[in-house]
Amino acid sequence: MKTALVVLDMLNDFVDGTLANEAAKPIIGPIQQLAEAARNRDDWVVVYANDAHMANDFEFAVFGEHALAGSTGAEVVGELTPVAGDFVVPKRFYSAFTETDLDATCRVHNIGKFVVVGQHTNCCCRHTTYDAFARGIEVAVVSDATCVFAPMVGDRYDEVQSEALEYLSTFYNSRVLETSELL
Repeated sequence: MKTALVVLDMLNDFVDGTLANEAAKPIIGPIQQLAEAARNRDDWVVVYANDAHMANDFEFAVFGEHALAGSTGAEVVGELTPVAGDFVVPKRFYSAFTETDLDATCRVHNIGKFVVVGQHTNCCCRHTTYDAFARGIEVAVVSDATCVFAPMVGDRYDEVQSEALEYLSTFYNSRVLETSELL
């Protein structure tokens, strides 16, 4: 059984663009380290699950237009660019499973464990973790390689991030780890 490092929404629009999130910048380094380590292991794969919206997608009612498929805003930030052998899963909803080929990718490549990193702990990470849990996939979430959307939480950032991680642990039996525990 393989483990997938699942990198969620580390896109130009979510780091410096339309939905810029300053909290995303400090997690780029840990994600780089984890991706490099995963690529050097035979029993790991790297999966990028990225917003790639079509015009008028439902999510725009909440967050406005962002990460349009084929746009620069929907590209992974330069420091984390996928390499040959990585999987890239375009998504139009919060969960990386909703109407994507991620489930089939997991079955074909015998992926039974996820290590979730990226954005946003209380939204896309949460929905993806639930869908993995519902499929019997073991999940770990990396606390120093995930972040919530800081512009929505103001000075409650640490509290909201902590609550999001606790939720994933409590309801989806996810292990909460730090990057150093995986390297």
